[in-house]
Amino acid sequence: MHKYKIVAAKNGEFRVQFLYNSEIMVWSENYKSKSSATNCIESLKKNAPGAPVVDMSKGEDGKGYRFEIDKSKDGQFYVRFRASNNEIMVRSELYKSKSSAKNCIKSVQERSKGAPVLDEA
Repeated sequence: MHKYKIVAAKNGEFRVQFLYNSEIMVWSENYKSKSSATNCIESLKKNAPGAPVVDMSKGEDGKGYRFEIDKSKDGQFYVRFRASNNEIMVRSELYKSKSSAKNCIKSVQERSKGAPVLDEA
């Protein structure tokens, strides 16, 4: 089952995680308030399902809400979701294959809107 979690971070801050079963697929930066973490979730639910995918590892570029696939220095792939103001909202772990990064995006696109939110902070 897919779900969001709001978790406690350092210094009284909060972080958002999107999980499948117990695996964290993507996570956010730290937010100073729980309401900012909640806003992140609401924005993902609204904007991720129809967001385009930009392959930065191929030199593609994009604007607006979007998923980005990029390549790390060691040749692995990861996913970012950017807001329309170009801020990174969430990012994924490293994947050995681009197809795994694409599967992560597909899962967030298809499951984020209806995912329940657990507040563990």
